[in-house]
Amino acid sequence: MQLPNGYTDIPPGKLVTVVTSLEMLAPASSRPAPPGPWTVRHVEPPQLDWYRDIYDRIGRDWLWVSRLKMSDADLVVILHDPAVQVYALVANGRDEGLLELDFRAPGDCELAFFGVTPAFVGTGAGRFLINRAIEIAWSRPIRRFWVHTCTLDHPAALAFYRRSGFRAFRRQVEVMDDPRLSGLSQRDAAPQIPLIGT
Repeated sequence: MQLPNGYTDIPPGKLVTVVTSLEMLAPASSRPAPPGPWTVRHVEPPQLDWYRDIYDRIGRDWLWVSRLKMSDADLVVILHDPAVQVYALVANGRDEGLLELDFRAPGDCELAFFGVTPAFVGTGAGRFLINRAIEIAWSRPIRRFWVHTCTLDHPAALAFYRRSGFRAFRRQVEVMDDPRLSGLSQRDAAPQIPLIGT
């Protein structure tokens, strides 16, 4: 279906976001990251409580809910698959970032989830973590490393991925239920996105 030019009304209780998919077809050069109190550790296998906690702490302001609404059984199928690798950014002894790499599609690596907690946004921790992601992804025999981001994400996310060596190849529109109305997210989450209820 092709959307017509112009404005399209969205029903109350729905959110709309523009999703941009980006890809890297060869390893990009690492961008220098400022020194910081961080390391990366492989979390194997990730426990569901740990995963949901770090996922929520990173994604609450951006309305990340896809993994929060999954059943334990469905989430375990993904996270415990040997072709999915989960890493934590550790700072001052605490997990403050998430890197999830999905190698399940032959020849591809998807940067499935990536982010740092609010206290570490803008510190260079994200640059450190994306450098590690690129290194890990291209250590495998892949032809493409890809990611998608959207207009609900941090305003700098798209530019960050482009600076890191990814190139946009697709744009989509996603319509979804506002998770703040169903209780999946707190009502005061993502205050930058107006809550228009039913």
